[in-house]
This record gives sequence, structure tokens and C-alpha cells, in this order.
Amino acid sequence: MFRSIAEFTKTTLIGGLLIVLPIYLAIILLVKVIKGALGLVAPITDQIPSGVEFRQLASIGIVVGICFLAGIIVRTDFGRKAKNSIERNLLERIPGYAMLRDLTARLTGREQNEHWAPALVDIEDALVPAFVIEEMDDGAYTVFVPSVPTPAAGAIYILPHERVHLIDVPFAQALRVVTKWGTGAGELRAHMERKEP
Repeated sequence: MFRSIAEFTKTTLIGGLLIVLPIYLAIILLVKVIKGALGLVAPITDQIPSGVEFRQLASIGIVVGICFLAGIIVRTDFGRKAKNSIERNLLERIPGYAMLRDLTARLTGREQNEHWAPALVDIEDALVPAFVIEEMDDGAYTVFVPSVPTPAAGAIYILPHERVHLIDVPFAQALRVVTKWGTGAGELRAHMERKEP
């Protein structure tokens, strides 16, 4: 009994850590990015008279404007090539960058390729919510099966083509089913791609 209590305590703490740590790190990173961005525009905002109200708000407005301008540049042919080159040669070497980029693109609905495509997979006589990571040359899939209710953790499986059923639903909807303990799974099943045996 003591061993089962210890195991329960350990797995619960690890599960909680997997929720709290990414949120904590994301907040720290966001604060650092905002401070850094505000520091970059400080020479511009220092020109604003000190009596002007909302000086910090003006700084944030400038940062938002710069982000918007960067977004416009990336829409051009030159900007897209420069972004792809920077990603390929620098950013993709940072562990976790490609995953975060793909997840962000999926969550915002800007990317609908096979990466992180929602699926139901056959595991031990059950259908399990999963996300397709890649399709192999022989037709097999690498899939990520998230833990409930913390989709940041989970397991990786390599499954044959016939055991992976793609779902025609948005990524965010499939993710919600995982975070809400399976609520809405019927909708996923209704949109499942059936395979012939």
C-alpha cells in the first residue's frame, strides 16, 4: 500500500510539474521578450516628453507596430526566403522550436499539413485520440498520444497505416477533447476516416 501511495504521489507531482513548469517558463520568456523589445524601442520612446501619460503604452504600441511590419515583410518573396533561411540555419537547431512553431501554426489555423494532424488510433482494441507527427515511406505513421488532461506529455507510437484514422476536425478541437477528459470524443469519432480491412 505504501508503494502505491508513493507511486501515486510521484506521478501526480510529475503530472503537475508538466503543467506548471511550461506555463512558468512561458511567462518568464514572455516577460523577458517584452522587456527586451521595450528596451530596443527605448531610444524612440525616450523622445516622448516625460509628461506624456501612458509612456509604457506607447512603447507597447511601437512594439506591436514593429511586429506588424515584420509580418508584412515576411509576406514578401524576399522576406519569406529570409525567414526560411533563418529558421533552417538557426532556429530549428534550438530544441523544441520546430514543435512549438508547428503547434502554434496549428492552433492559429494557419497550417493544415500532415504534422500534428488529429487522429484516432487503434491501441489494444480501443480508439485513442492522437496526433500524427509524420508519415513514413512505407505508409506507417509516427503518432503522439497525449496524456489526459496534460497534452504536453504522452507517448510516441509507430503504427501501421490501417491503425491510424485521420479526423477531419480542427487541431484545437481535438486538443480540447484531451484537456476536457474526453468530452467531445463522439464528435471526433463521427469525423473519423474509415479504413477498409
